[in-house]
Amino acid sequence: MSKEELALEVIRRLKAEYPDADCTLDYEEAWKLLVSVRLAAQCTDARVNAIVPKLYERFPTMEALADAKVEEIEEIVRPCGLGKSKARDINACMKMLCSEYGGRVPDEMDELLKLPGVGRKSANLVLGDVFKKPAIVTDTHCIRLSNRIGLVDDIKEPKKVEMALRGIVPPTEGNGLCHRFVEHGRAVCTARTKPYCDRCCLKDICRYRNMIPESGTSEVSTERLL
Repeated sequence: MSKEELALEVIRRLKAEYPDADCTLDYEEAWKLLVSVRLAAQCTDARVNAIVPKLYERFPTMEALADAKVEEIEEIVRPCGLGKSKARDINACMKMLCSEYGGRVPDEMDELLKLPGVGRKSANLVLGDVFKKPAIVTDTHCIRLSNRIGLVDDIKEPKKVEMALRGIVPPTEGNGLCHRFVEHGRAVCTARTKPYCDRCCLKDICRYRNMIPESGTSEVSTERLL
């Protein structure tokens, strides 16, 4: 099976397994997704979703966040970790959106990457979820599962994984696939425990699973396969 064929089969099966998979960050407007995805760095989406209502109660608009003191933002977002840098980036990002983009979140990768605190992962999430453009969100789940399944070969750098997946995943399927990777990575193909291969819908086509001997002890370095 070629990587293109494998990708299509993975997409088909994960769609059946997680038909309603979607972004797990709560947001109503594009700028709020930018705020949430910055807060989500080294923090759970659940905690971010619990914190942002307090942030928007105090600063309900993009303009309010742009005008806020960094220290006031930090006070609220501190439970998400890295409070100072996240507050600084959020404030600077909102200022730039107001001053250079007329209060509009841009819908092009190059423009999104100009915003403070926005990297390719964040930009792809916004492009895919908000603007419905082709996107590959290479978070830890995507990188881990892509390597384990065999869609990429021992690639850990997010941009390289993104480019490799863009070559084998249909443009209309990338964003949904990455959301399903998150669901599958949390429920089955876990990072901190041994993967639950026995209940995996991909077990017969997964490289990781099929490199494990029948005895159940792997002779292959699981670290190499993430």
